[in-house]
Amino acid sequence: MSQILIVEPGSDSRAALARLLEEHGHQVSEVDNLEQARSQDLEEYALILADLRLPGGLGTDLIPLACGVPVVILARHASLRAAVDAMKLGAAEFIARPFDQDELLLTLRRVQNTQRIARQNAVLKSDLSREYPVGGMIGSSQVMHTLFERIAKVAPTESTVLILGESGTGKELVARALHDQSRRSDAPMISLNCAAIPDSLIESELFGHEKGAFTGAQTTRRGLVEAADGGSLFLDEIGELPQEAQARLLRVLQEGEIRRLGATETRKVNVRLMAATHRDLRALVRRGEFREDLFYRLNVVTLSLPPLRDRGDDIIELAGQLLERACFRLNKPPLTFAPAALDAIRSYHWPGNVRELENAIERAVILSDGALISVELLAIGPGLERTTESAPQAPAPQAVALQAEDSESLEEYFIRFVLEHQDEMTETEIAQRLGISRKSLWERRQRLGIPRRRSGSRGPRRQQG
Repeated sequence: MSQILIVEPGSDSRAALARLLEEHGHQVSEVDNLEQARSQDLEEYALILADLRLPGGLGTDLIPLACGVPVVILARHASLRAAVDAMKLGAAEFIARPFDQDELLLTLRRVQNTQRIARQNAVLKSDLSREYPVGGMIGSSQVMHTLFERIAKVAPTESTVLILGESGTGKELVARALHDQSRRSDAPMISLNCAAIPDSLIESELFGHEKGAFTGAQTTRRGLVEAADGGSLFLDEIGELPQEAQARLLRVLQEGEIRRLGATETRKVNVRLMAATHRDLRALVRRGEFREDLFYRLNVVTLSLPPLRDRGDDIIELAGQLLERACFRLNKPPLTFAPAALDAIRSYHWPGNVRELENAIERAVILSDGALISVELLAIGPGLERTTESAPQAPAPQAVALQAEDSESLEEYFIRFVLEHQDEMTETEIAQRLGISRKSLWERRQRLGIPRRRSGSRGPRRQQG
């Protein structure tokens, strides 16, 4: 049963409203002027039903006093302007007299349901913020507390943010936390891993294209920058962005506008950019692989994520949370770590950081038969350094088996194959021949120090006209 306050100067109409609401299970209080309404504890009510014109003022004057309680305005001889003004002031609904009783009851029910959902969301967000201080990130170490404090300071601003950290440290989680705590939280956040998109497609992916802009452009397509208009755009591994796309992105930051491939007109966009990389952008600038002017546009605020090995007891806290999630997701009974497994988790170097920890725990949960996670199930320790690659991909039909001769290591074979073929083959073709994903190819290049060459001329072939 909900409690409703009626603020209505006409005794007959007020009594009729009260009877209607009481017949449908509501508890009703009545007052006939603004002063009496102000004397009420308005927060006790689930909803306030007020006439627009009251002795002593307007029904909309109650909106700021209601502290979030929805106020529905009733009006005789209502005009469109009065309805618009009331809604701008925060009225939950504006109902013109005379009204149908059933429509009124449906409107009040809808307002109360909306209010109930809003409160439930607020409770859920509060619970999440207590469990995970920032955007689902877990950590009690001093270095993480410092990071959380900086996120809280930077998030409400419109500044561009550069997020630095090794692969697997959670750079996208930081971007998500910045978006969720910003004034843009109700708008979309669009994410793109620049290393996962071929050079020939990334400009179209980011900025869109017009029909016929290049071979294969059968329809007009909106890019991710436009899709993020009013919200946030997160570009992971921005160091892999080709030079031509860098120039276009710089224009977005400087002028707030884009031009689709093949278009003659520009379009205004309002996007907050967040970028991430594990590479040294200054070194890329010195080598001419990254635009200096774009670097300075990106490097307004820098947030650095610590590697997992530098986070102390956070590793154990994280492991416990990840184990609980994995058991739930895989429909397994609750499991615990054996003491030796906890010691191994503490002492392991974790080159793949949180992502590697999560993968190791998921694998152990899948293979477990008892109630304990053992060291053997985690498969970590000296001589077992993992890479951050994802699970092996099924080889392409005519893939070259990534196997070495007796005298040649796997890494030596990989290096030799890539160096011999990178001039005449695309990254996608090399990955297919090696029987791995494009992302795995990129990660191995980074780990082995053989970054891909850029011709500077790649991109969708535009039609001449």
